[in-house]
Amino acid sequence: MARKNPFMSVMSDAPAGNSRAALDYSMKGASKSILSSIDEMAARADRLLEGETVVELEPNLIDGSFIRDRLEDDEQEFAELLNAISERGQDSPILVRPHPKSSGRYMVVFGHRRLRAADVLKRKVRAVVKDLKDSDHLVAQGQENSARANLSFFEKAMFAREIARLQFDGDNAIVLSALSVDKATLSKMLAVASMPNEVLNTIGAAKGIGRDRWYELKTLLERPSNLEKAIAFIDGEAFQSLAGDDRFNALLSHIKASGRTITPKQIRASKWASDDKSVAADLRSDGRTYTLALKAKDAVGFGDYLSENLTDLYNAYRSRNVQQGE
Repeated sequence: MARKNPFMSVMSDAPAGNSRAALDYSMKGASKSILSSIDEMAARADRLLEGETVVELEPNLIDGSFIRDRLEDDEQEFAELLNAISERGQDSPILVRPHPKSSGRYMVVFGHRRLRAADVLKRKVRAVVKDLKDSDHLVAQGQENSARANLSFFEKAMFAREIARLQFDGDNAIVLSALSVDKATLSKMLAVASMPNEVLNTIGAAKGIGRDRWYELKTLLERPSNLEKAIAFIDGEAFQSLAGDDRFNALLSHIKASGRTITPKQIRASKWASDDKSVAADLRSDGRTYTLALKAKDAVGFGDYLSENLTDLYNAYRSRNVQQGE
């Protein structure tokens, strides 16, 4: 049996009640199974535009989406897009909706960079206009960008966080559908996006950093002492001079290095033995603790003697320091 189209609600001219039912189906399906491929997502986005009337709109009449999915543009990619549109025109239309709050204006669903290019070129943008609810808007925006845009894991995580905050449903079904991820991946996305904004905003999109390394950093920063070190580190000039993935790598390396135990070079070890060899000791210091391990036939007796006289030995040590001015 053919798969039902999860975008039926935004493609159909049916009344609003039927649209709600179609969206409910897509949300439930997304909760149980993940879309099979990126190509399928792209095809679904394409079908939003098939058979629809394409109009030309002034870019200054169109506002951005109410949720950002891309934190930063690749300026080289945008320059290539700008050049292509300048030379041969806009090949595919963008999708917009009538603005839900401003009469006579529109809100872009997907096609932000094509809209930006039209604005730069001082020309109208080709667009399909559909009357969408916020939930339909998010599914369409998320799936189109997941299929086509070079979004990093972090950008998708932040997008997921913003959708989840809107609380359209109780099981994050819309987020699952919009990003076409399973529940385990979504859980990690939301965990990463829950890190302090001071850390997240300073690192940025980090295009080359994947899920596992982001989750590793998140786990490390759950320890308050590590979070304090992270905040102090990202405020430093050395960190601020970095950009992109280098910021993430530097912070992760710093936190991991600061949590290591004393290195072998910092450990001092020596041995001692009495003149008659009846007792010997292994001495070890790591900068924080000092260990004295006795062995040989008189080890127990000598150890008991040291224990009984620790107070006198410590007082003698303090007196010597006072005399030496230490």
